[in-house]
Amino acid sequence: MEGSRGCGPIYSRRSIRKFEKADIAKEDIIEIIRAGSAAPSAKNRQPWKCIVLGNESKEAFLGFMEKGIEREENISAMLPKSGSGLPDAKNTLRIMREAPVLVAVVNTNGGSPFSALDADERFMEICDSLSIGAFVENMLLQAEKMGIGTLWIANTCFAYQELVSYLHVQGQLIGAVALGYAAEHPDKRPRKAPEEIVEFRL
Repeated sequence: MEGSRGCGPIYSRRSIRKFEKADIAKEDIIEIIRAGSAAPSAKNRQPWKCIVLGNESKEAFLGFMEKGIEREENISAMLPKSGSGLPDAKNTLRIMREAPVLVAVVNTNGGSPFSALDADERFMEICDSLSIGAFVENMLLQAEKMGIGTLWIANTCFAYQELVSYLHVQGQLIGAVALGYAAEHPDKRPRKAPEEIVEFRL
């Protein structure tokens, strides 16, 4: 319907970088993750695992992330071409400390991004990454429906080895989602118009 265009959580969702101190109920976190697991999945592999972090476990996680960022800056950069992203990673770390809950998202079929893959393994990784992207987006939209703010975080890459070691998890750490009640209401960010991104060959 014409009047419904641009409505709903797809369009109202924003990346939140300021959070209230209020806790989130465990049942609400489960509901958000349940919505994630309804996402489409390549070959129905469902390659996702969530590790929910709060309080001391969140602070420990972020301590290891800080160590990884410091290593990238001063000791041995594993992502030497991405150093320009370190200031943003530090700011993300500050935001993550403010959020009451972090959800680390793992590809259970994946391996270290620093390991070589053959063509078959690469395509499997691509398909599983697409599935996990849908999983995370479902989480973000469900949280938006529930009045809970989110930030989808990829800056964990700068501390990949430190964080995987801390989590003691098998698989590939994809990133994290910060959850909390929003203490800001950001304006809509610009988006490309359909005519800029679509090529019709009908």
